[in-house]
Amino acid sequence: MIRVVLPFHLRTLARVDGEVKLDVNGAPGAPITHRAVLDALEARYPMLRGTIRDHVTQKRRPFVRFFVCGEDVSHDPADTPLPEAIATGTEPFFIMGAIAGG
Repeated sequence: MIRVVLPFHLRTLARVDGEVKLDVNGAPGAPITHRAVLDALEARYPMLRGTIRDHVTQKRRPFVRFFVCGEDVSHDPADTPLPEAIATGTEPFFIMGAIAGG
């Protein structure tokens, strides 16, 4: 079970409170990746499609960041395996909206 923490505006859109728990189905023994987590999230909450990744390119939206075990992994390739702590649900996969302004 993967734990995902969404920013407030995406929790509101998905109509969830707190963390989201997902079953990420992949090949047995295959590592859990960003792509697999986001695919499972969008499958369970279709209203989030296009908010985190572009519909066509599937690339991360510019002001969205991913944090894993305290590290920003936003620029890692989508098929990079996530740490065991994420795969086992010990640590959550954080999706955050970046803050910009002047």
